[in-house]
Formats: sequence, structure tokens, C-alpha cells
Amino acid sequence: METSALLSVLLYISGIVLMVVFIVVGVKLINILDKVNRIVDNLEEKVSSFDNAISVLSKAANGVANISNTMVFSVSSALSKIFNKKIKKEEE
Repeated sequence: METSALLSVLLYISGIVLMVVFIVVGVKLINILDKVNRIVDNLEEKVSSFDNAISVLSKAANGVANISNTMVFSVSSALSKIFNKKIKKEEE
């Protein structure tokens, strides 16, 4: 009977130790998750500030692209008119 009592005491002690270890690990994990959450919030703020700058740059790039497209279209249409006139004159 002594061995069964000794084994049950050892099981209770090991169970208590495991519960304490799990509680400590759980508290540490909660602290780590809080730190990660703060870091993610900080990154979100920084990314949102960069979003504003990137949207301004994107609008400026679109404006420059529209101007260059307009200039290329006008030059190409002028050149096509000149060459079409020369081709018509040569055919006649």
C-alpha cells in the first residue's frame, strides 16, 4: 500500500509542477503577444503614412504619363499627316 500512496503523491506533485509550468509559459506567451501587437500597430501607422506619400507620387506619375501620351499622340499624328500627303502626291 505504501508504493501506491507514494506513486499517487508523485503524480500529484508532478501534476502541480506541470500546471505551474504551463501557467508561467502562458503568462510569458501573453506578454509576447502584447509586444507583437504593439509592434504591428506601430507598423500599421508607419505604412499608412507611407500610403499617403505613395498615392501623391502615383497621381504625379499618372499626370506625367498623360502629358507624355498626349505629346506622343500629337507628334505621331502630325508625322502621319505629313507622310500621308507625300504618299498621295507620289501616287498621282
